[in-house]
Amino acid sequence: IMASRKVVELFYDVVSPYSWLGFEVMCRYRNVWNIELKLRPAFLGGVMHGSGNKPPGMVPNKFKYMGKDLTRLAEYFDVPLKSPADPFEVMFQKGSMSAMRFITAVQERETGGDKQVEQVSRELWRRIWSEDKDITQPESMSEAAKKAGLSDSDIEAALQLYTSQPIKDELKNTTEHALSYGAFGFPMIVCHIDGKPEIFFGSDRFELMAFCIGEKWLGPKPDKSAARL
Repeated sequence: IMASRKVVELFYDVVSPYSWLGFEVMCRYRNVWNIELKLRPAFLGGVMHGSGNKPPGMVPNKFKYMGKDLTRLAEYFDVPLKSPADPFEVMFQKGSMSAMRFITAVQERETGGDKQVEQVSRELWRRIWSEDKDITQPESMSEAAKKAGLSDSDIEAALQLYTSQPIKDELKNTTEHALSYGAFGFPMIVCHIDGKPEIFFGSDRFELMAFCIGEKWLGPKPDKSAARL
């Protein structure tokens, strides 16, 4: 008999480029591994604050390394990641609070899976970490949602919902949920194994994660690897 599918929670924020890499890999593996992937859009700013962590951008050498690192990773993971002209402004001045509320609103309204959440998240990442476009204004979110294939009425409803108190609370709860697992940054992946959560931080722990959940790591593009086998 098939072992029951392991629940894997992915906490992410579109302000984080490493989260994009982690997100794409987990989406590629959701049908390769025996897992049930749960997308958990959360607010990275709240996690940094709550855990007392400092963003890598605050350490000049880390910031310099990050630029080079992301260029290599974009190629390795086959994700069209490019640094915005002013990453500092994008990450620390503009931030992602409204974008993450918008994604939360999309998730709140979606029934039967999370295809819309996945697509909208991806389009917002693409805007900020590939096309150097805004993600803070309602029209920016609307544009991303349109590209993600949402109908005008769905977009309208999400735009009405995302500034509401229940959605603000929902995002805050997910963020606190991440902190309760011991989060200090994103992406954070929580694998539920035999009733206990195993936490993996970052986009460079997939091999270890696969080992812990009894699956095989086939590299960043499992479909390509499978084709070669």
